[in-house]
Amino acid sequence: MTSELLDQALVEEATKKSGLIWVEAPGVPARTLWHVWHEGAACVVGDGPGEQPLPGLADGGEAEVTVRSKDKGGRLVSWTAKVVELASGSEQWEATVAELKGKRLNAPDGEAMPERWKRECRVLRLVPTGSTAPLPDADLSSAPLPTPATTREPIPAGLPKLLMRRRKRT
Repeated sequence: MTSELLDQALVEEATKKSGLIWVEAPGVPARTLWHVWHEGAACVVGDGPGEQPLPGLADGGEAEVTVRSKDKGGRLVSWTAKVVELASGSEQWEATVAELKGKRLNAPDGEAMPERWKRECRVLRLVPTGSTAPLPDADLSSAPLPTPATTREPIPAGLPKLLMRRRKRT
């Protein structure tokens, strides 16, 4: 019983303090998601235009959540979650969206964001099931997920001279 309470406290405190979590659904690689801890669960919004993708997260499914240490950035705890999709406009949805809205950075539509989320996005609760995974002994690094982003080309060799050259005023 004491171990379960300690695990629950660790999951809650670590997830509250971390700005990002890694969420892995069955058959889908782990993905970094921003979240907010609200009423005993990590809550996320996504799958809409301009929002984070939530692949493989289906209502009633399970996911593996990994929380990083805020100061060191390394894995702190991993826990299993039950995925619960909130019905748009429900009382619980409204309370969760109010929390998420306060944490959403750089929203393109500001105050209209909750209405857009109601129309176009999904709001999910990742509810801890009570089981935490032991910390791994081996390195778990993996290749980054594919992305359309590209790396800049090297700057032209003459550009620093052009930028640093002083203009003579006459």
